[in-house]
Amino acid sequence: MADVSHTRRDVSQQDVSHTGQDLAGHPDVPEMRERYARMLGGRDVALVDGPVFLVGLFCALSPWIIHFTATQPALAAHNLIMGIALVVMAVGFTVMPQRMYGLSWAMCAMGVWLIIAPWIVGTGPDKGIIWTNAVIGGLTLLLGLVCAAAAMKSGRSRRRA
Repeated sequence: MADVSHTRRDVSQQDVSHTGQDLAGHPDVPEMRERYARMLGGRDVALVDGPVFLVGLFCALSPWIIHFTATQPALAAHNLIMGIALVVMAVGFTVMPQRMYGLSWAMCAMGVWLIIAPWIVGTGPDKGIIWTNAVIGGLTLLLGLVCAAAAMKSGRSRRRA
């Protein structure tokens, strides 16, 4: 039977290439640290992904939550499509942030559009519909500005490096 018991020795006495316990002296450590920093470089606004997802989800479901599917069918379809688009953007921000933060300004435009949509898409919207779209649009605009600011900040730091 094989002896699997390990004797404890000081890490500095062990051969680093076989134990895997101490990587400080490994020649690839600086490159691995740089790659890890690059991978996390686009995650400046990781906390914004969740709120964008939730705002998109509420936007998509708002016609049924606020009960205007029967009175405003065009606006109900509009909010469903806009909500799905926001959810897709939030998933994109999570999966590939460096590529998606360029769409932050588009999200700002979507927020402004959501604020004015009840009068353009809908017909005679009531106060509940107006307030719902105004809040959803305002949050979308605010989150888009946060994403855009983070994208500009990370773009400046990448140009300096």
